[in-house]
Amino acid sequence: MSNTITTERGTPAALGATIDDGGIHFAVYSENADAIEVCLFDEAGTQETDRLELSGTEGGTRYGFVPGLAAGARYGLRAKGPFDPKAGHRFDYSKLLVDPYAIQLDRPFIYQPGLTAPPERELDSAAFIPRAVVVDIARDATCLPFKAPGLTYEMSVRAFSQRHPEISAELKGTVAALAEPMFLDHLARVGIDTVEFMPLAAWIDEGHLMLNNLTHAWGYNPITHMAPDPRLSPGGLAEIRRAVEAMHERGIRVLLDVVFNHSGEGSDVGPTICYRGLDNLLYYREVPDQPEFLINDTGTGNTFATHKEPVAKMFVDVLRTWVQTTGIDGFRYDLGTVLGRLPDGFSHDAPFFKMLMADEVLKDRIHVAEPWDVGPGGYQVGNFPKPWFEWQDKFRDDVRKFWQGEDHMIGALATRLAGSADLYNHDGRTPSVGVNFIAAHDGFTLADIAMYEEKHNEANGEDNRDGHNSNHSWNNGVEGLSDDPAVIESRGKDIRALLATLLVARGNPMIVAGDEFGRTQGGNNNGYAQDNEITWLDWENADQLLIEFTAKLAKLRREHPALNADAFLTGDTVRGGDMPDVVWLREDGEALSEGDWNDGKRRFIGMSVYAPREEADETESERAVIYINGSHDDAHVRMPPPRDGAHFQLYIQSDWPDLEPRAVDHENELVVKARSVFVMLEERN
Repeated sequence: MSNTITTERGTPAALGATIDDGGIHFAVYSENADAIEVCLFDEAGTQETDRLELSGTEGGTRYGFVPGLAAGARYGLRAKGPFDPKAGHRFDYSKLLVDPYAIQLDRPFIYQPGLTAPPERELDSAAFIPRAVVVDIARDATCLPFKAPGLTYEMSVRAFSQRHPEISAELKGTVAALAEPMFLDHLARVGIDTVEFMPLAAWIDEGHLMLNNLTHAWGYNPITHMAPDPRLSPGGLAEIRRAVEAMHERGIRVLLDVVFNHSGEGSDVGPTICYRGLDNLLYYREVPDQPEFLINDTGTGNTFATHKEPVAKMFVDVLRTWVQTTGIDGFRYDLGTVLGRLPDGFSHDAPFFKMLMADEVLKDRIHVAEPWDVGPGGYQVGNFPKPWFEWQDKFRDDVRKFWQGEDHMIGALATRLAGSADLYNHDGRTPSVGVNFIAAHDGFTLADIAMYEEKHNEANGEDNRDGHNSNHSWNNGVEGLSDDPAVIESRGKDIRALLATLLVARGNPMIVAGDEFGRTQGGNNNGYAQDNEITWLDWENADQLLIEFTAKLAKLRREHPALNADAFLTGDTVRGGDMPDVVWLREDGEALSEGDWNDGKRRFIGMSVYAPREEADETESERAVIYINGSHDDAHVRMPPPRDGAHFQLYIQSDWPDLEPRAVDHENELVVKARSVFVMLEERN
């Protein structure tokens, strides 16, 4: 042994490894361990050089100071304690553990059977475990001022650049690629307001994937939460910071998807890598009166005990680290209901929510919940505390059902277009609480919705049993790829109609990277295990016309209050004027009657939307007329008259993507094409 440790200069309040004059502070939290040791390794991370006990104690924190260590030091942890599953304890001194507060790892996690305990208890795991690397990184990154997300672009970092023909080999699939001008230009071209990175934290493959020669593609199986995965960010947090700063220079905000609901250690018979070995009883929720079994509200084998303050505090510290070191503007929380789970159910007063909203660094960031998990009472859409935003699966399902041709969908469609007041119109909320989407990373791509009636997950090695069975999708007459021009045309019309429906609805719209140019996963609706060309974006075959159409929609929405106002459409008169915020129209120009709303076969709806321009005089306003025709027949429409001194200009005709804007004579019948969305704006002559 060449190093010594002392408690005289310990900093128990700063968990993890902290560089100080003359050495490094270490602090680890465990309420039930008998002892915790720091294992130091050589520069290559291969030979263990020292094993030092953290003998300082303050509450549940064990701490110590190692003189002479500097940035670049590599280390792991070992914990001593009872292996007594019936009491909830699974300590195993033979297992090298990763510090949950590590901010850089020297290698990715690779699943090995020898990590599990039992049956591999007392088998030393050091050969399989990444070493934490002590790094000195500035915590002065700058975020953009708070603003609702706007048009969000969900992105798998690895899939995004992997197949781009112009990107260098060393940048493919990495965060660093995102700072390249070609990608920044694309985001600007489409009109993206916010990029949402899928998880960047270091993850491990599930054991069954190894048996099928597959690897995890999405990152939703984390071990450490502060350290980026070296496969995505070889340059660590500093690399991510550079990419975020490059996006900020373009005015694009960046969100990070975080997984605080479970870890990659899996069920009670899963691997021992971090939390299980440090304090299984503390970090995970156990079955009442049967602590040898873990609660599985996540479907992954374990659930973090976020109702316990030390666990909630750890995740708040994770968020602070990402914001302060990279400038991330906010977060999306996978299976976010877990964050509010108390032993007796979901609550706004859960420790995590209270700590987050009291934190000076985090309270003004963007927070987006996936507001469900698979446990009892797990569906919490509309119930997260202000000022949280929420993913909106009802928008996805109702819009898909309408375009699929399901009966009795006009009312549901109108509710979603109007901002989903049934979910969000309470406690002073507005439509922007809802993040509207038609496709997300899990499920069919936007193009596959109109190409496949059934899922095709055969490549996942689970006999097509995985993934959702109810997709509300259709194939336009042929399952999968087709060279029939009529089928191709029909699918293109449907894809554009879906996009247009998304972009004219009240709320924050979200698309998935590549959906703006027609990406397909061949009908795979659960691509989590496909780190290959099934999920990698095919840039060479990108549909440039669809990109331009998406950009045109985004620009129109961004520039016109009638399309972006953050207010529920109610049918009431706006600001004491003489025009309601919305009139729902039928083909003859009259308002929909009760009979029309109850007509299960109705496939057409119009909406005349009015919203004032905030910066203009009260007499200045804006009005849009939108027609949505889900029928396979053209609709012959009588338009409402424009106000005096104005006319209607047609900007979007989804069946004609490269339409040049043109004036529309309201006195003549307008033919709204089958399976299309028309968007007109009222303009002064």
